[in-house]
Amino acid sequence: MPNLNEQVNKLAKALKQLARQAESLKKKIKAEAKKAAADAKKKAAAAKKKAAAAAKKRAAAAKKKVTRKKAAKKKVAKKKVAKKKAPAKKKAAGGKAGTVLVKVMAVVNKSKGGVSIADLKKKTGLDSRQLSNALYKLAKRGKLKSVSRGVYKKA
Repeated sequence: MPNLNEQVNKLAKALKQLARQAESLKKKIKAEAKKAAADAKKKAAAAKKKAAAAAKKRAAAAKKKVTRKKAAKKKVAKKKVAKKKAPAKKKAAGGKAGTVLVKVMAVVNKSKGGVSIADLKKKTGLDSRQLSNALYKLAKRGKLKSVSRGVYKKA
């Protein structure tokens, strides 16, 4: 029986030691969790600060841009007042502003059944943006109409 009591005592001591080790591990886990939470909080605060600084920088740049525009407008206004020019004359339809529209209308007028956008690009040498703007303006003025998608004809 003494042998059995010794074994029970040894087991009890071993259990107590394991319990202490488990407690210390729990404490370490809690400490690590707190540390990770604190790090995450610091990172979030730093990111928030960085975003605020970037927003402030963008706002300052926008404000600077607005003040430049205002200054430019003021300068232009001062020049007009100082020189007292007569109002500018309107340009003729074939002038510099109308050349794109004139080119497009010339190609459309030559075609009987209508002309596609691809043909207009080749014949006028305009890029897609210029061509679409010209087609929109001419259609708005009633000078041409769309036969089908991408095909235009004189109105």
